[in-house]
Amino acid sequence: MKSVTKRRVLWGVAGLAVASLGTWGTLYATGEARASAPAEASKGAGADKGEKPAPPLKFTAEEVVRPESAAMPALIEFSGPLVAPGTAVVRSKANGILVQLNVAEGSRVKAGQTLGELDLEELRYRVAERQANVASARAQFEQAEKSFKANEDLARKNFIASTALDSFKANMEATRGQLMAAQAQLETAQVGLKQAHLVAPISGVVSKRYALPGEKLSPEQQLLSIVDLSTLELAGLVGTHDISRIQPGMQVQVNVEGDDTPVKAIVSRIAPAAEPGTRSIVVTLTLSNPGERYRAGQYAQAQLQLPDPKERLTLPTGAVTGTAGQQQVWLIEQGVLVRRSVTTGRSDHRSGRVEIVRGLGVKDLVLAARFDNLREGAKAEVQAPASSKLADAVASDVAVK
Repeated sequence: MKSVTKRRVLWGVAGLAVASLGTWGTLYATGEARASAPAEASKGAGADKGEKPAPPLKFTAEEVVRPESAAMPALIEFSGPLVAPGTAVVRSKANGILVQLNVAEGSRVKAGQTLGELDLEELRYRVAERQANVASARAQFEQAEKSFKANEDLARKNFIASTALDSFKANMEATRGQLMAAQAQLETAQVGLKQAHLVAPISGVVSKRYALPGEKLSPEQQLLSIVDLSTLELAGLVGTHDISRIQPGMQVQVNVEGDDTPVKAIVSRIAPAAEPGTRSIVVTLTLSNPGERYRAGQYAQAQLQLPDPKERLTLPTGAVTGTAGQQQVWLIEQGVLVRRSVTTGRSDHRSGRVEIVRGLGVKDLVLAARFDNLREGAKAEVQAPASSKLADAVASDVAVK
């Protein structure tokens, strides 16, 4: 019994020892796992921080540009209808019936040519009446003059008083005045008769008729208008900031509707003051029209180019953007994008360039067009062919920096 009991005790001690070893093994494994967990977490965090940065934005050589110095001639444009300054209106100078009108619209006439005929019987009667008045007044004057001379001899011989002689002299002067008045009235009637004849005042083309034969005319009534097309004019408004650079005699290019070939005109007149309510001054151009190639009323556009006396720093218009009234451009500096504010000046829509007054230098590398979603500080680089001058310049800048 003792040996059996002793054996059981030994087996119990052995089992207890095995159980103890298993517990310690489990605790050791758990502790090792906990100890290794921070290390694994730390390793994972290090992997996140070690990710590769975003690739730089790449631009081609055509998408970047450097400011260039260039002259920017100012171009002033205005348009309007051509006007014929040599336009005359033929009017009736007396009452009468229009007997005939020899010209129609579009007819060519010469200065002094008879255009028609009025019934001037009333004027002729008036002239005849005035002629009779002149004859009567002349007879009275001659009689008064004879009486004065006869009485003047008697006064020298003291046969009549001097006061009587003064009376004869006053009568003679009065009849002289009546004769002069009658002659003036006759001349007026003769001039009216002469002017009443319908004669062309200038050479040109009849543009419009206002009366027909058989109509009763009154003084100053319009009969027809004549236009001289040898010279035409075009007037336009020019801003006061440009007017000082315009001088009479300057050549201007004019494009007339219906004609693809531009013609030359000259600045003939500049108004002395600005138009009310505007900051613009009227400039009038004169266009020679040999052969009457153009007609009054045709629409024309003038282009007046003013030379630029100096070179200006310029960029393509698309390189400049505006935000809240502020002009700005995007640059690539030391491999990153930089946004810079600039001040612009003149612009030339023909060449597509704008003047940069302040904010840039000739060596700055500017994005030549507008791009969306650009972020300041983002990395950027220019990919250009090896033979490109811009690529060589960019590579040189990078090497220096």
